[in-house]
Amino acid sequence: MDAKDISYAVIKRLPRYHRYLRDLMDEGVERISSGELSRRMHVTASQIRQDLNHFGGFGQQGYGYNVAYLYSEISKILGLDSDHPMIILGAGNLGHTLANYSGFDMCGGRLIGIFDVNPALQGKKIRGVEIRMMKELPEFLRSHRTEIAVLTLPRSYAAEATAILVENGIRAIWNFAHVDLDVPDNVIVENVHLSESLMTLSYNLTEYRKKHEE
Repeated sequence: MDAKDISYAVIKRLPRYHRYLRDLMDEGVERISSGELSRRMHVTASQIRQDLNHFGGFGQQGYGYNVAYLYSEISKILGLDSDHPMIILGAGNLGHTLANYSGFDMCGGRLIGIFDVNPALQGKKIRGVEIRMMKELPEFLRSHRTEIAVLTLPRSYAAEATAILVENGIRAIWNFAHVDLDVPDNVIVENVHLSESLMTLSYNLTEYRKKHEE
């Protein structure tokens, strides 16, 4: 099946499968049925089989799934077996926290640069990576293979920074800025708007209270 025929919902579930399979490997589990996996993940066994069948199935009737093999295959599907050089734009609280996140290594991400507009931060290092000034960004992108840009700048800087990224060949942006980015169709943007997520949680909590307080 062509990747364009696979729904976004299926793709969004793959990292969750990956995480549960990692836990199973840590527990020493060698194989698991779709039924047992469904009980752990609270996803129907039918849904698991349908999702994995988009990529070849990987299971054997009466045997289930080889945990290590399935973990490896999903890693490949997600591109985690590849090296993804990445930069962070914005070395404030959020950017600093993300730069210190060791989980990038497990996701194929390799932090190679951090940029900010605050001169007081110039030359400081986070996990051994030096903070550079934004004016250095174009030259850095021209001289360093970079695949992913993480955007944690204030919204007032986001549009200008995005234009520089696009002009210099960046095709994947992880956007934490509180603004929707205007990019060409060939640029992939994954938006993480923390306030919107919190608002959604607040809505669901409000609805729960309404139902249980009536």
